[in-house]
Amino acid sequence: MDAPLPITLVFTAVFVLLSIPMAVAVGLRRAKTGILMLHGEDDDLLKRIRAHANFTEYVPLALLAMAGAELAGAPGWLLIGAGIVLLAARLLHYTALRGTGTGHGRTFGAGLTSLTMAVLGVTILLYLGGVAG
Repeated sequence: MDAPLPITLVFTAVFVLLSIPMAVAVGLRRAKTGILMLHGEDDDLLKRIRAHANFTEYVPLALLAMAGAELAGAPGWLLIGAGIVLLAARLLHYTALRGTGTGHGRTFGAGLTSLTMAVLGVTILLYLGGVAG
């Protein structure tokens, strides 16, 4: 059986699997500190929560844009490239946020995420409008 949206599905699987250790990191810190709600003034817990939350705030919309671009007929090379850039961007952002919480890694990760989402959004419009392809 040929799966619809094969490229998007591969990247979705990768991002789903990446989100699990992020959630586990929050849970482990909660277990260690006994903080069951919010972050209780624990900076490490706050960084873990925000790093995971930021991932879950941006990745689903980016994957939806990827699926839209794939449905609209965007070429595979563009989808794979966007997926790889998004993956690198999210990992860069996550590691920077878990580290110092500031700096170039976080900025570049956020910027690359936004750029990838913009490219996918424009791609949808171009391919649906018949301008490309």
